[in-house]
Amino acid sequence: MKYREAFRESLESPETFWSRAAEEITWCKKWDRVLDVSNLPFARWFVGGELNTCYNALDRHVEGGRGDQPALIYDSPVTDTIQTFTYSELRHRVSRIAGFLTGLGVTKGDRVVIYMPMIPEAAMAMLACARIGAIHSVVFGGFAPRELAIRIDDARPSVVLSASCGIEVKKRIPYKPLLDEGISIAKHSPEKCVIWQRPQVEAELVAPRDLDWVELEQEAEPVDCVTVKATDPLYILYTSGTTGVPKGVVRDNGGHAVALNWTMKHVYGIDPGDVYWAASDVGWVVGHSYIVYGPLFKGATTVMYEGKPVGTPDPGAFWRVISQHRVKALFTAPTAFRAIKRDDPRGEYLKGYDLSAFDTLFLAGERTDPDTYHWATDLLQKPVIDHWWQTETGWAITGNFRGLEFFPPKPGSASLPMPGYDVTVLDLATGEPVGPNTEGIIAVELPLPPGNLTTLWENDEGFKESYMDPYPGYYLTGDGGFIDEDGYVWVMGRTDDVINVAGHRLSTGGMEEVLAKHPDVAECAVLGVHDDLKGQVPVGFVVFKSGVVRDEGEMVAELVQMVREQVGPIASFKKAVVVEGLPKTRSGKILRGTMRSIADGESYRVPSTIDDPAILGEIEAAVETIGYGKK
Repeated sequence: MKYREAFRESLESPETFWSRAAEEITWCKKWDRVLDVSNLPFARWFVGGELNTCYNALDRHVEGGRGDQPALIYDSPVTDTIQTFTYSELRHRVSRIAGFLTGLGVTKGDRVVIYMPMIPEAAMAMLACARIGAIHSVVFGGFAPRELAIRIDDARPSVVLSASCGIEVKKRIPYKPLLDEGISIAKHSPEKCVIWQRPQVEAELVAPRDLDWVELEQEAEPVDCVTVKATDPLYILYTSGTTGVPKGVVRDNGGHAVALNWTMKHVYGIDPGDVYWAASDVGWVVGHSYIVYGPLFKGATTVMYEGKPVGTPDPGAFWRVISQHRVKALFTAPTAFRAIKRDDPRGEYLKGYDLSAFDTLFLAGERTDPDTYHWATDLLQKPVIDHWWQTETGWAITGNFRGLEFFPPKPGSASLPMPGYDVTVLDLATGEPVGPNTEGIIAVELPLPPGNLTTLWENDEGFKESYMDPYPGYYLTGDGGFIDEDGYVWVMGRTDDVINVAGHRLSTGGMEEVLAKHPDVAECAVLGVHDDLKGQVPVGFVVFKSGVVRDEGEMVAELVQMVREQVGPIASFKKAVVVEGLPKTRSGKILRGTMRSIADGESYRVPSTIDDPAILGEIEAAVETIGYGKK
């Protein structure tokens, strides 16, 4: 089936389209109804159907003769470890972990918080919860105690699964003190904490609450899969940066399995036995969808990487993993490639690695600027696909296709809407659809396709207020952009990244695109800061490529001239500053909101998601040099 045909059918006859996709997974009981829209915005997929997510990820492949195939490759340059688990071995471990959870009293519908680093046991813990119908909530390993406490109070887990430490390059981060403090802050107290002891740090266990993972797993009896309803929750995942009342995205079992299984072939071009690598973390939605569940649903081999794109040990880290494990497709954030480009702008570290098995690079998490797109394309000589999605959607809203139909990319665009997503651009003020090449807020007409959030955990009103009420009949993405005359979607950034300069609405994403073209710039960010005369003016922050030594004043003058020529004098882009790095979340997103607060001289809280808090001090000093910041 070609893309246009698939897309048309998915909107005009979603029941037909998705029921066909659902035949590719295993059901304990077939659905009574493919789609129930009687209570929009709460759409329900595969109503009456029953299945088990873990069975579809593991057992059915073992029973189908793929038991000896590698299911998970754990590659950890920070511990100099590589382990491979076959489908049979993974099922054995998962069934015993599910056994000890059952022994601790965890049953269908109970919540389990998983607070772990990038080790195989984190993925096993997720699958073990799915095996017994428990609802897992993964909290990014190393999250601050207060943020952990917020999530514990909202999910109210009976058990927490954790590990003794995480490792950031060469730094060891003990988790147990963070966990203990988080539990002491929380109003809800989990009954048990099970700790995986890593050799790098030994955690002190507090009886009777804390238990040793290895001892429990050795003593546990394996358990079979528990049948759940398609509409039962599989997991809760809290959106990053949550403060106050958290937003716990709820994913169901049935729609999730159907959608992710469909994407593996049609979007990523992955067949059973292929090696797929999502260079993310299980604490983020990418880790849920494409480290753990998606590849295993398809019967592929998934790579779980505990390391960085640079520094573990060098900018050739990704090439080594792709070459060594015969990776067919890599999914990572644009910021990872900007880091590689910064440290190795000429791609010297690629030489000597065999990338003959490699087919496609997929980028998501932030907009892929054209300069990074061209750099990666020229270096790899492979298709580079920018696709756009969110924690809430669980899989891509727009993108290109390695299994369905590949379209000529347009650098800077996230390509075409995925089947199932009726993407529309609305006028911010009126909520009415706008024409081609007109910027507005990007929305998706209801119902959302399977695999999307069904609600927020125990907060239906918050779900409606956040996503559905602002523009009735649509899901509000919060991202701004436009759709061009060919149907390509251009995501230019969050709507608060559209600034108002003397009455003119301008996209900071468009200005970033210009700055990124400069041959000495590794990465950049443009923010709108307060101006008494014009309301807002743009300020640029740029990071030099490795080895570049330039006069800052001369460099800024060149950047100002580039924006003037390519965006126009109307942008009022006159100030930029060179910095050592940009503050980012651990998943690679630039913390523009925090930078904006610094530039406007407003108080701010150091986000728990930040990768390197020390860099905020440099940003404060930098903005002061150009007349902004502390008042």
